[in-house]
Amino acid sequence: MFVSHGTEVVVLNADNYSVLGKIGGLTRSHGIAIAKDLGKGFISDGDSRPGATVQQVVFFDLKTLAVTGKVPTGQPDTDAIIYEPVSKHVFTFNGDSHNTTVIDPEKQAVVTTIDLIGKVEFPAVDGRGMVYDNNPEKSDVVVIDARTNGIKARWPTAPEGAPTSMAMDQKTRRLFSAGRGPQFVTMMNADTGKVLASYPISAGVDAGAFDPGTRLLFVSTREGMLHIYHEDSPDKLSDVETLKTEYGAKTCQVDTKTHRVFLSTSDFNPPAPPTEKQPRPLPTPKPGNFRVLVYGR
Repeated sequence: MFVSHGTEVVVLNADNYSVLGKIGGLTRSHGIAIAKDLGKGFISDGDSRPGATVQQVVFFDLKTLAVTGKVPTGQPDTDAIIYEPVSKHVFTFNGDSHNTTVIDPEKQAVVTTIDLIGKVEFPAVDGRGMVYDNNPEKSDVVVIDARTNGIKARWPTAPEGAPTSMAMDQKTRRLFSAGRGPQFVTMMNADTGKVLASYPISAGVDAGAFDPGTRLLFVSTREGMLHIYHEDSPDKLSDVETLKTEYGAKTCQVDTKTHRVFLSTSDFNPPAPPTEKQPRPLPTPKPGNFRVLVYGR
């Protein structure tokens, strides 16, 4: 299990939770993408703070965890990242830049940058050459053909708004997108964009994960809630339970071997007083107590 944490990525044994190693020297780690067929991993290392200069993808060896290269994206807020197996390209989604950077990992070079016309968030791939990304600014899902690097479609997510988290069942070709306002999770046909089901969720959604073995969908939010749904059929999603976790545990991933869910959080300081620039400040994490939470049956 690869866990991004500030200036490093911590690698855990998903069976016994021991620390196997760390990948350090980062500026502000975000996402990790894995290419087992290439024996490589990729870390998005970008900063959205004013004056930030480091916006890059860091390459590492899956066996040794050694850093093997760095590719600058040149795009502020290099954030979400995913590996697309048909093109064998890496896609970074650069939030404040409103685009995605396509990287050839063999050449360690940028192929192109695609304008997505609006802020971008979590992506998913179907394993057949299509890349899907949430656009919270436009409240739609953008479909990218990885073979041509062109935009194939844009699908509205209503009743969900400001879509952020994304997961997919590649077998049934269903997308699961969750948004921050209106706060809903939706089940969408990945070929037509038709919304098939929707459920309200708690505030501050950030991540989603689908377990094909149990057909369970997990959606985590900043409020400390893990919403759990079951894909009963390709056209039906049922609400299983909402599990109370801890405040700030908004990032999640599922281990498809053990069916356990991993989330990360820490203790938090009270929010600062509101200002004109930041009218709704959030609590800030306290240093020195970052932790991973594990849930299972």
